[in-house]
Amino acid sequence: MAKTFCLWKREEYQYPCTGEFLPNITAYMHEDEKTRPAILVVPGGGYAMVSPTEGEIVAKRFFEEGYQAFVLTYTTNMFQIAPLGKQPLKDISRAVRYIRSHAEELHVQGGRIICCGFSAGAHLVGSLAVHYQDPELQEESCQEISNRPDAVLLCYPVITSGEKAHRESFEVLLGKEAEEDKLAWASLEKHVTADTPPAFLWHTLTDELVPVENSIFYMQACREAGVSCELHLFMEGKHGMSLANEDWASNNIGEGSLYTMMQQWQTMKTLYAQNPAMLLETFAEAAKTQNLADFVAEWSKATAEYQSQEEQHADTSIMQWVTLALTWLEKSGKGEQYK
Repeated sequence: MAKTFCLWKREEYQYPCTGEFLPNITAYMHEDEKTRPAILVVPGGGYAMVSPTEGEIVAKRFFEEGYQAFVLTYTTNMFQIAPLGKQPLKDISRAVRYIRSHAEELHVQGGRIICCGFSAGAHLVGSLAVHYQDPELQEESCQEISNRPDAVLLCYPVITSGEKAHRESFEVLLGKEAEEDKLAWASLEKHVTADTPPAFLWHTLTDELVPVENSIFYMQACREAGVSCELHLFMEGKHGMSLANEDWASNNIGEGSLYTMMQQWQTMKTLYAQNPAMLLETFAEAAKTQNLADFVAEWSKATAEYQSQEEQHADTSIMQWVTLALTWLEKSGKGEQYK
């Protein structure tokens, strides 16, 4: 059974208008006493939400391969109440430190903690990979515990804030009028150094939202810095394919996967209570729901008109990315620590 751990105390958490929500990790752990590598799954969602299609099913896939698996539900900005700034980065930094500082009780190998991100979630993973020494992350109570991932898996990642940017992600993260220095800070290919963790990336050449150049730029930066890196490009496929398997194609994402939507529910409840006029009438019914399952049902109705109705199909080529990543991790992780 999955177990959830909050990353912040109520009085510590600063981002406005998220109701009772606190960033957290949901753990899928083996019941034996064996110490295993850990993977922290970070779903995408354009920094506006945490996508349930890239959470539990991914964690369970790596769980099946012997990993202790965790899913991060981090701070997002669905209604652009305020720019997120470094709050999501603080969330993932705390998550890595939590897993590493509780390695013994979680039966985790403290030197083999991998972060796996998708789309904007991959930007968050990549941000930690290149900015883990940011001064704002060193003020935490557990700063003596390393927040550096031992390796990262970046799946169709948002990387650059330049010409090939997924502009909406940066607008939600930093605001529509973000200063150039903030955009440069968030353009990850500019900050790779020899100390950046090893990276595995995959992307499709036909990604319609995040251009494939994002992955190529990061790979090139790793190569120039001497960082171990592997990149796989698939001939075709749309954005957001997650595992690209039958479960993803049929939206069979797990009975317990809806926890990633808790933040949206709590935010909408809070906004509706404070000022109902702030919400479009389309979302009013969702805001009035009394439990998460009802919220997700009403949310799905409200967003159906904005979502593509194109049928999803599994892709036998793309679904191999997990096997490729596991092989790469095995090669990269010989011995106790990743390089």
